[in-house]
Amino acid sequence: MRFSEQLQQAAADLWEAQHQHPFVCGIRDGTLDADRFSFYVRQDYVFLIDYGRLLALACARAPRLEWMERFAAIAHSTLRTEMDLHRAYAAEWGISNAALEQERPHAVTRGYTDFLLRTAALGDFGELVAALLPCMWGYSELGQRLVQPQPPADGRYGRWIEMYAGEDFANLARWCRDVCDQAAAGAAEESRGRMQDAFLASSQYELDFWEQAWRSTL
Repeated sequence: MRFSEQLQQAAADLWEAQHQHPFVCGIRDGTLDADRFSFYVRQDYVFLIDYGRLLALACARAPRLEWMERFAAIAHSTLRTEMDLHRAYAAEWGISNAALEQERPHAVTRGYTDFLLRTAALGDFGELVAALLPCMWGYSELGQRLVQPQPPADGRYGRWIEMYAGEDFANLARWCRDVCDQAAAGAAEESRGRMQDAFLASSQYELDFWEQAWRSTL
């Protein structure tokens, strides 16, 4: 069994809780309250800024040149292309660029990004990759599971699903899994244990991120 598969098995309950979360189910059937999704879009924008920093640190700490090149490319794509797409998508929800720039991280967002950047700075490369994997791989799986024969009536939800269900995002997730597996292959058991701890922590934060958005209007 691949090490990444072992990680996913260890986090199976957390991942299934994400798939069954009312926020995620509301995206699937198009019934999610627009204010809740707007909150998510704004917080996700804040998250992506620090995620770009995480990817830059992954480039700096990667032990192989080809990994450095790929992480550099992903960081550039995130900070340029994905951020531009995010701004355009936010505009569909009535969120201006100024509102995005003024958004401040809420507790879970701050906790998640602080954890990721601390792991990237203080952990080894394997921990870094294991910490970022639940975001890439988790969103790919989520998008693929949300695809339905009949898309949501609100096309904005349908476009969100299509973005993460696409083959490009799946390929990115597969590549990140491969890097994680290779980083674990030569690691001591103690290091592999820290990688699993990082993977589980990020998986919990992913679930908490949905819950934070769900509770935003309560």
